[in-house]
Amino acid sequence: MVDTMKALVKHAPEKGARLEQVPVPKPGYGEVLVKVTAAAICGTDIHIYNWDPWAAGRIKPPLVFGHEFCGEVAALGEGVDDLAVGTRVSAEGHFVCGRCYFCRTGQAHICQDVEIIGVDTDGCFAEYVRVPRSNIWELDSEIPTEVAAIHDPFGNAVHTALADTIVGKTVLITGCGPIGLAAAAIAKKAGAVKVFASDVNDYRLELAKKMGADKVYKAGRDDMVADVLRETDGLGADVLLEMAGAASAINDGFRALRKGGWAALLGLPSKPVEVDLADGIIFKGAKVYGINGRKMYETWYQMQALLRAGLDLTPMITHRFKFEEFEEAFALAASGNSGKIILYP
Repeated sequence: MVDTMKALVKHAPEKGARLEQVPVPKPGYGEVLVKVTAAAICGTDIHIYNWDPWAAGRIKPPLVFGHEFCGEVAALGEGVDDLAVGTRVSAEGHFVCGRCYFCRTGQAHICQDVEIIGVDTDGCFAEYVRVPRSNIWELDSEIPTEVAAIHDPFGNAVHTALADTIVGKTVLITGCGPIGLAAAAIAKKAGAVKVFASDVNDYRLELAKKMGADKVYKAGRDDMVADVLRETDGLGADVLLEMAGAASAINDGFRALRKGGWAALLGLPSKPVEVDLADGIIFKGAKVYGINGRKMYETWYQMQALLRAGLDLTPMITHRFKFEEFEEAFALAASGNSGKIILYP
């Protein structure tokens, strides 16, 4: 085992990052060292790279960031005896305490003392990453490496899309970032009869079609609400999956939701949003779910089942870069003209 590795480090409270040589982490008791074979860029990573107000209030440099990855077990810490070196794995990126009220009542995904890999602890934009054994997810052998690397956002999409009944429903997805794109494929695979999708970006709308959306709308150009009503005999969509976090998308989504429908909100607004609760939710008798991360580990078993049933995520993986090309990769990710971007160590 080598002593040092290359890693993408948020080195200072400013825009950018540096590819540096850092010590290889040593797995402690109950931990696993994973050799990273592929990692993916997330919106959170863009916040960290660009050093926006959220990052400035949360991240403490120096930090190896990144939290979407797959790899192979490289070494086992003391107390871990049920994994073989070389096993292909991904990992749940929320490290939970196991002791708080939420962990002890089956809600570990909203643990009050959670640490997030690549945010609170060193992450996966490196040749090796250290993970608690309890967070390791063993991968089926037939799962492609690039799909294995995006289990984290895939899980967010599964948690959102399957928050309630979706079989036989019409579904509206607002926001076609990678999680929204995955949600389109999940909704169709899970039995949705029609999927509508909206976004501000033409590139992402084309990807949404490839991922299963039956009809797409460009925000600011198309009258999505009126057309969804026409397409549903004036009733509105049965289900709203809100992935954008923009005030206009949230409110238009609720306007297009039918009475008695349900909505799952994953998109994070950058500031407080005013919502028409009376007409959008209360008078409609709508159910609304707030979605955070993945259920541990119910969502992971659902992900596994969907992939075994033939769900194809490969159309949403659009670009690949070496770690050394990270500046180009982050510029592309920030432009919005991509799906998932894979980084190879």
